Amino acid sequence: MLLVILLVLVTACYLGLIAALIYGWKKLPEFTLQKTTAETGFSIIVPYRNEAGNLPGLFKSLSGLHYPLEKFEIILVNDSSMDDSKKLCEDFQSNFPEMNIRFLENSRRSASPKKDAVQTAIEVSVFEFMVATDADCVVPPNWLRNFDQEICENSSKLVAGPVGFVQEAGKRKPLFQRFEEMDLMSLQSTTIGSFGLEKPFMCNAANLCYEKKVFLDHSGFSENDRIASGDDVFLLQALRQKGAKGSILRSEDHIVCTKSQQSLRGLMNQRIRWAAKASAYKSNFGKFSGLIVFFMNLFLVIYAVLALFGLVSYQYVMLAFLLKFNLDFILIYKAAKFFGREDLMRSYFWCSLIYPFFSVYVAGISVISGYEWKGRRFRK
Repeated sequence: MLLVILLVLVTACYLGLIAALIYGWKKLPEFTLQKTTAETGFSIIVPYRNEAGNLPGLFKSLSGLHYPLEKFEIILVNDSSMDDSKKLCEDFQSNFPEMNIRFLENSRRSASPKKDAVQTAIEVSVFEFMVATDADCVVPPNWLRNFDQEICENSSKLVAGPVGFVQEAGKRKPLFQRFEEMDLMSLQSTTIGSFGLEKPFMCNAANLCYEKKVFLDHSGFSENDRIASGDDVFLLQALRQKGAKGSILRSEDHIVCTKSQQSLRGLMNQRIRWAAKASAYKSNFGKFSGLIVFFMNLFLVIYAVLALFGLVSYQYVMLAFLLKFNLDFILIYKAAKFFGREDLMRSYFWCSLIYPFFSVYVAGISVISGYEWKGRRFRK
């Protein structure tokens, strides 16, 4: 009976959370680019490690940015690459001599190679706002213009943006990549919804802009440099705690596209890496959301197993699952429609069946074990 009561309480809290995120999504206005002049200077930071297969796509998109060349620089930070990444960077500079492109070697100082790379770039940057993206991304032409308008109109110190996946025409994705994209839709809808509620606790370093002065004034990543990942969410949460204004651009014209993981093992390691940082969240809303989502999925797994052996009535777990299933659908469909990926919802049913087991496994492994990422082994 106690398990039933706990399931009811957790389900009620979960439904309340998802309903609030749906409200937050609706509350957040769509962003429309109107500004025609460029005022803000940007330093684009791209850490890379063994990204020879991805950098050409990023460079092509960066070369097509619609922004005055004198108002931005590109800082490429090599993190001990062992492939042709460095040569590709040099070729990019020689092919576009009119662009301000600089190369740096990562200066290691903490347990987080990526945070070190970002810190290394910020220390030599010349503009007032940093713009972060990843080496496997493609950025939109008006990327910097959108950031500029938001900064000038709303005095934002941190501006986040949506992240989707690169779509290859005529190529059907394997099931694990469809699951990965469905999971990203849920994360993006949570991110946008939380900003709409004015309680943001998530963002993505593939599409992020923040003021250099605010970063340095609050000691950068020093409070969480023992954690390998989290150069995005910890920065957001730290700046929010200090009262710095943050916003997100809900605009299809501002989507940065990244590449899917190439293997199920890669997907698992990525999600374990993301989950490992959750225990260090500073945001109370973020902690509450993480715990509710975890316990909702954990209870579904426990009840599914108990029902399978006839130890509890299957009706309880079916009711909880259906309530979760329907409300999740509303939130995730909003993201799928925003990203132009409505056809992905054909996989929603089987993804919903797998997700509780997947998320509980990932959360458990993140607590008791480390993970491998880009050829390195990290402890929790």
